[in-house]
Amino acid sequence: MEGISWADLNRDEQRAIAILVAGLSIELCDPLALLTLRRLGLIIGSHLTAAGDNLRRDAV
Repeated sequence: MEGISWADLNRDEQRAIAILVAGLSIELCDPLALLTLRRLGLIIGSHLTAAGDNLRRDAV
């Protein structure tokens, strides 16, 4: 996702991405954070999109 950086995400959104990457249950994520990440196109279902994975890699 062009124009979005890790710092643009709030703590709950960053945590949700970390949870999904770790393979933990999506139930541990904040529902509002998931909604925002879906709207940004960073996740689909309970998986990161390519854009979400790229954002995560850039942050690490």
